[in-house]
Amino acid sequence: MIAAARALLAVALLAGFYGLVVVLVLLWVGFLVLALWGSTQPTATTPPTNVILLCAAFAPAIAGMVWAVIRTARPAGPPAGTVWVSRRGAPELWAVVEELALAVGTRRPDHIRLTTEVNASVTEDASFLGLVPGSRTLYLGLPLLAGLPPAQLRAVLAHELGHFSRRHNRFGALAQRGTAGLEAARQAIRDASSANDLVRLYAGGPLGLVGLYARVFRRLTRPVRRRQELEADREAARVAGADAVADALRSTAVLERLWPEFIVEFLVPMRRARGCAPDDPFRIFAQMAEAPELRELMAEVLDEAVRRPADPDDPHPDLATRLRRLRALPAAPDMAAPHAEGPPAPAAAAAPAAPARYAAELGRSLCPGAAETIPWRDWLALLATQRATRILTPLADAVRTVEREETDGERTGPLTIHRVLRLVDSGRRMPLARALNARLDPVESAGREPLEPLAAALSVLIGAQLVAGGTAYWAMHWTGPGTLVPPDGLAPETIHSWAETAVQMPGQTQRLGLHLAALGVAERAPLPDRAEAKASPGAPRDEVRSVSITPGVPEPARRRIGAIRALALTVLLGVTGLAYLLWSGRDEPSYYRPPVNNWTQTPGGGVPGAVPTYGLPTGPDLPTGLPTALPTGPLLPTGVRPPITGRPLPSPPRPSIDIGSILPRQTP
Repeated sequence: MIAAARALLAVALLAGFYGLVVVLVLLWVGFLVLALWGSTQPTATTPPTNVILLCAAFAPAIAGMVWAVIRTARPAGPPAGTVWVSRRGAPELWAVVEELALAVGTRRPDHIRLTTEVNASVTEDASFLGLVPGSRTLYLGLPLLAGLPPAQLRAVLAHELGHFSRRHNRFGALAQRGTAGLEAARQAIRDASSANDLVRLYAGGPLGLVGLYARVFRRLTRPVRRRQELEADREAARVAGADAVADALRSTAVLERLWPEFIVEFLVPMRRARGCAPDDPFRIFAQMAEAPELRELMAEVLDEAVRRPADPDDPHPDLATRLRRLRALPAAPDMAAPHAEGPPAPAAAAAPAAPARYAAELGRSLCPGAAETIPWRDWLALLATQRATRILTPLADAVRTVEREETDGERTGPLTIHRVLRLVDSGRRMPLARALNARLDPVESAGREPLEPLAAALSVLIGAQLVAGGTAYWAMHWTGPGTLVPPDGLAPETIHSWAETAVQMPGQTQRLGLHLAALGVAERAPLPDRAEAKASPGAPRDEVRSVSITPGVPEPARRRIGAIRALALTVLLGVTGLAYLLWSGRDEPSYYRPPVNNWTQTPGGGVPGAVPTYGLPTGPDLPTGLPTALPTGPLLPTGVRPPITGRPLPSPPRPSIDIGSILPRQTP
């Protein structure tokens, strides 16, 4: 009942998030319409630039939230870096999946896709928030397919198919899409804040609101999803056995820790040093997981995984809780026991293997930029050689440094056993040892005797000559340098003891020369090794990593930031141009103009006052017999207005001026 209430509340929250986005979109559109409408008003002196800037600033955040809603509402397509597996391409895998689907009581998946992750999951492309069933897909990580025993792999597949049988995909799809949508909205606001200074001014409020919303949504859905994981464990235990499910959980926890280290410590360095990649890195990883030298480390990793609490953002319960629940289940019958009526149970079958072409296709995505792809066995031999002989490069540099100090000039030439033994015999072993230790990793050389790295380097140099002669080879050791497998009749520790004796006791170098001659090793023979070739000028070198205190921006984030800037600029220029176009085409404003009186020439008429009068008043025609000129006399009393007639009043008489007296007289 509580789980159902939580599910309903989560649905309500997700619907509320959709409603919030719709309200924000409507507000943004309303401000945009208001800006354009204000541009068309006749009284507008300029377009509303403040509203336009506001719309442009909010456009990236609004667009990001709309994109998050669209991403949440529609079924998610297959992620990048996965390979679709056809029934003809992997018939054994399809047969096992169909058997387990029948055993748990559900229909088989419609698609199987392989991934490069240590994980397995199921999805259903359901519509309407997972309410309408759709196409089912099983995602299976190739590291699990290669690294798990058959019984444990079947337990993992039964667990994932158990989600279908218990109809967990309905709520699981809703919770996963809601969480992904809210996280996508947060990331969109972060990207918009990084790309636009205006967005950065207000991004804290929306980011905090969406973050709070996502936190509440996860707290509501997490208990339901964890309960579903425990139910899927019980379903898998019913089909494959509780012990197999528990062992699969332990192995998966260990492989999750080893897989990233395998990529960082082995795949990437080999691509940089040799420029090659294996055709099937997952089979190499399976051999690494079975290496005896890693058992102690794997036990420590498992113990740490059992004691580690569950991640708050992880829908899976902690490993200790899952193991405790499995131990409390009743014991199931032996799945490998023969049936009375037929063949043995499916658990006794061999593990399904993915074809090599799928492994090669996914392996190329793990090593981008590799110049060539070689068979995985050859790549493993190169890896052992690379790890065993990596000390030869600092040894060659140390030898050249000491020889340059002796002769005041640099001696060139390949590294040979003779050059090292000559410096040891001449009393230069301590300078040589110090020069070598200065070029080694301080962590590796800490706590060791000063001459111990020199002895180890000399033994590696001897082993490299034996390998070059074809009488020995390097065996892979996953926690240290490669181990030399010497010719028959010679123990691996013998060569190291010879080199240590020659370094510690300089007089014993001649005895070492006799041992090497007996093995067919020439002291003056050059070493055909890439490590020495890289030390020569013009040779290809390893990739150089640039160190910066500024965190780098991934390429997908860089593309998103560029798109956000383009969106904000497009909205700004587009709305500004449209607003100016509407503003320039608006109607001119019409003002009220009162009539002007001819008497006062002032608006509205009125009594003559301080405003001077310039027009002549008009009035009706005067009667016959009146004088044609107004009599002269005092001015009219104040406040008395002369009558206005329909024709101009007669002008006052003008005085006559005789100008004849002032004109010059003509001389006769």
